[in-house]
Amino acid sequence: MQTNRPLAEALRPKKPEEVFGQDELLSSNGLLRHMFNSKSVSSLIFWGPPGSGKTTLARMLASNADADFIEISAVTSGLADVRKIVEHARQNQRLKTDTVLFVDEIHRFNKAQQDAFLPHVESGLITLIGATTENPSFEVIRPLLSRARVVVLKPIGNSDMSKIIARASKNLKLGGKLTKQAIDTIVTLSHGDARSALGNLELAVKLARGQKITKDTIEQAAQTVAPAYDKKGDSHYDIVSAFIKSMRGSDEKAACYYLARMLQAGEDPKFIARRMVIFASEDIGLAASAALNLAVSTFLAAERIGMPECQYNLFHCAAVLAKAPKSREATDLMASAIDLAKRFPNASVPLWIRNAPTELMKDLGYGKDYQWQAGFKPKDSFLPQEMTESECRA
Repeated sequence: MQTNRPLAEALRPKKPEEVFGQDELLSSNGLLRHMFNSKSVSSLIFWGPPGSGKTTLARMLASNADADFIEISAVTSGLADVRKIVEHARQNQRLKTDTVLFVDEIHRFNKAQQDAFLPHVESGLITLIGATTENPSFEVIRPLLSRARVVVLKPIGNSDMSKIIARASKNLKLGGKLTKQAIDTIVTLSHGDARSALGNLELAVKLARGQKITKDTIEQAAQTVAPAYDKKGDSHYDIVSAFIKSMRGSDEKAACYYLARMLQAGEDPKFIARRMVIFASEDIGLAASAALNLAVSTFLAAERIGMPECQYNLFHCAAVLAKAPKSREATDLMASAIDLAKRFPNASVPLWIRNAPTELMKDLGYGKDYQWQAGFKPKDSFLPQEMTESECRA
């Protein structure tokens, strides 16, 4: 093993039997297993979290199919690079060699850059394998998705992660120096990311200086795990959704947990407060109208006080909203009213509730029989005559 190569790179699997995790894809009936058995590869979009094996599987598929493997990152590459690769692929074609282009973080390419692949994928000049941590439905253009199969990779499970660490320990000849507690700590801190796990182990070995590697050594190597929270990515929307749904389900503990995760990841407290202002009317509404006042006050507190002190206000509000009674009546009334306004945009206001500032208007029936008293029950509807009762209910 070269000393300048990261452990995760040095131990990267070379054949399917060495891969831990992704059993569904590599089982006897799995999609990737069929490709390995047939020594072929199709255009694919690997969608999965960091360290789940996207690059490893792409390299193995290309090697197994005896194809020329070209790897680029959408972060550092552009259209000029794509054109050079296409010309290289044409040369390969003349030599009867297939070309597999692997694009890491393909979601970073804009629409025009992704469009550049289409004719060459369509013609079979290149086989495209894209890797992304973001939902391809939103980040990859539809024409490209129609020409490639989306393959979902899952985070590495704890059992498989333990096997990866055991394999690395054997390769590093650690023997009994790596304690069971240390292995469990690596697995826990990796959160399904094999690259992160091996990186933590590699640094822990250096810190131990030949001594036993303990739980404390691993924690020292790992330090603080950065939250997987991109403000424009799937994780952001997933956690925000979980926060709202936990409040809706009256689970204050879960709501506060997701709130804490957002704050730890650096989310703008005003964004969180805005969501709670909306929630107070949308999901609590008439059941506890005072919730809106609390939510608005929380937003003002977050705006004027800022972090970290406004955390008290945010958690206070989230707990109250979660425990409050829920009602969608105001939301349903809003939806119904908007629907009616779209269906009857020019319906005439009944004469009896129109303003009557002149005698002529009064003579024409404006404001006739209207009573200025609370709870007044008129004989006619407040709604325009064009709307029947059945239409109003709809």
